[in-house]
Amino acid sequence: MEKKEMRQNMRQFLLSLTYEQYKARSLAIAKQLFQEPSIIEGKTIAVTMSNRPEVDTIAIIEELWRLGKRVAVPKCKPATKEMAFYEIDGFFQTERAYMDILEPRTDIAALVPKEDLDVIIVPGIVFDHRGYRIGYGGGYYDRYLQGFSGTLISLAFNEQITECVPNECYDLPVHTILTEEIRIDCKSNRKELSS
Repeated sequence: MEKKEMRQNMRQFLLSLTYEQYKARSLAIAKQLFQEPSIIEGKTIAVTMSNRPEVDTIAIIEELWRLGKRVAVPKCKPATKEMAFYEIDGFFQTERAYMDILEPRTDIAALVPKEDLDVIIVPGIVFDHRGYRIGYGGGYYDRYLQGFSGTLISLAFNEQITECVPNECYDLPVHTILTEEIRIDCKSNRKELSS
């Protein structure tokens, strides 16, 4: 199955979740996330501000603030397909922008250099056990993640995990995927599959 078809099929499934299912399952994933050593120890966490039907990250951002973490959210530049992260400490520093996603207002939010990020929570719509993912088609994260040395985590509902995601040489897999029921150690899975 092609990436485009996988993306469409998964989007249809996610949209079929009731609001109650969506909130309860997102909360279970958030609980998993806050047990991760990289989140507990990390000072600056980068995370996309979600739109339903993606796993809800708004509550995660609020909890990160409560824990005293620096939160960085992405700003996309469609003309160049580039992305940068800006620190926000309140939702008043955001606005609806590219693809109706909440993004930082660059006039009042501070740019965060890539080397200051400890963890990036990488969005996607379909994932496999090796950590490869199908994103939303813009390629922003694959470009940004080049040269990033911190931890990469993705959040997904159980059904978003599939056997194999087609991947290209420039696709960068994440280290860990968290669902409402399981923690997938993608790094170890890649080692096992390559040996």
